[in-house]
Amino acid sequence: MKMNNDVLPGMYEMMFRIRTFEMKARELFLAGQLPGFLHLYAGQEAIATGVCTHLRDDDQIVSTHRGHGHLIAKGGRTDKMMAELYAKNTGYCHGKGGSMHIADPDIGILGATGIVGAGMPIGLGAAFAMKYRGQDNVTVVFFGDGGSNRGTVHEAMNMSALYNLPLIFVCENNGVGFSTVQKLHQKIEDISVRAAGYGFEGFTADGNDALEVYEVTGRAIEKARNGGGPTLLEFKTWRILGHTLGDKELYRTAEEKAEWAKKDPIPRLSKHMLENGIANQAEVDRIEQKIIKEIDDAVQFAIESPVPDASELMVGVYAD
Repeated sequence: MKMNNDVLPGMYEMMFRIRTFEMKARELFLAGQLPGFLHLYAGQEAIATGVCTHLRDDDQIVSTHRGHGHLIAKGGRTDKMMAELYAKNTGYCHGKGGSMHIADPDIGILGATGIVGAGMPIGLGAAFAMKYRGQDNVTVVFFGDGGSNRGTVHEAMNMSALYNLPLIFVCENNGVGFSTVQKLHQKIEDISVRAAGYGFEGFTADGNDALEVYEVTGRAIEKARNGGGPTLLEFKTWRILGHTLGDKELYRTAEEKAEWAKKDPIPRLSKHMLENGIANQAEVDRIEQKIIKEIDDAVQFAIESPVPDASELMVGVYAD
């Protein structure tokens, strides 16, 4: 799908929103203001943005333990997300889910999961329902290189091919599953080659290039909407922070970090827009200032929100 330059400023805004949210969450966590754990998405913003730019509210996504970026890119509100991180009643899950379990079915966010590879059967079921009902919706399920060896992944790929389902598998390959580099758990270099074993197409692309992500994903989604079945998209990328904020990253070298820093997707997209006359520096600055204020407001909203009342402990745990 050919890139429409008109979408680029919006994509830049979304990528900058994700990065600003994540770095603010990091700051708050290190200051002792947020409970639980944080698995931050910083560095991978081009993938969530490039994919979700194509999606409608009635399309669905299934996220991972590193899911803030997916949820924001799909239209999630940063104030409600921040409130959830603070464990406040105004959060998406009323403070009960925390960082790894945010969901909003109204805009197609079926939820994130802290269990590696567990989103695959959920995405499979959603895609099956879409086809069964004769809808033209698609489901996107995100996973990492570390999760790609899970049995759930292979079962979902096999069944989605068998039933020709509108399911897009998006592998965000940041080269390391927690602290295990890819070459230590896989003989293959490109995870996308596994698609051939199930009878559908797989593609590997640069996950730090927002334009390339947008174009590759657009083709896969258009194909799925038109009854063409699943596609496996592998985007090579790099998380700029550790697996969690306590990770010392002993498995990554300073040279690797410096090389990947040059490929940071956010300045890369800004540079492209400036050099091609898509936006000027003043417009980029306005976008950034707008987002910084939005995230500051989200923090204030979360701080001022009430904690859940004990009487609500079991609300939402079981279906009516």
